[in-house]
Amino acid sequence: MNTTGHDAAERPERARPTPHSLTGVGVAVLDASGRVLLGLGHDGRWELPGGKVDPGESFETAAARELAEETGLSVPATAVRVMAVVVDGSRGLTRVTAAAVAEGATGTPVVTEPDKIARWEWFPRDAVPSALFGPSASVMDHVWPEAVARGAAETYHYPVRTGG
Repeated sequence: MNTTGHDAAERPERARPTPHSLTGVGVAVLDASGRVLLGLGHDGRWELPGGKVDPGESFETAAARELAEETGLSVPATAVRVMAVVVDGSRGLTRVTAAAVAEGATGTPVVTEPDKIARWEWFPRDAVPSALFGPSASVMDHVWPEAVARGAAETYHYPVRTGG
């Protein structure tokens, strides 16, 4: 028995479970003209800023941090609004992504990770490229819904309901 009165050997696999999913956030940054910021990946697909949520981080904090790390733009976590949680299983890994939107970012986007992104570009709603990274396409389904969803059909969407 350990100091908590439990036998540590009782279920050793429960001490630290094997990770089976990735938790992330995709943030649609809108400028004063209502355009969205997308980065061109080296595979030819466009993607939103975003990435992994670190242990102990909220989706909003992760979105603000990832935005700064990837683009040099700054937005307070309080200016990030989570619209939905999206779950997919592409490539055999469960991916949980918060679909977030932020307005009022300051600075000029720069490529800070040239190994991942070739360039950042602002797009109006009617000019968003069709070649989108899967999770970014699913986030865009909540930011600017279209008659036909951009994200994969086998993706689950859980809209966030605000209090009231």
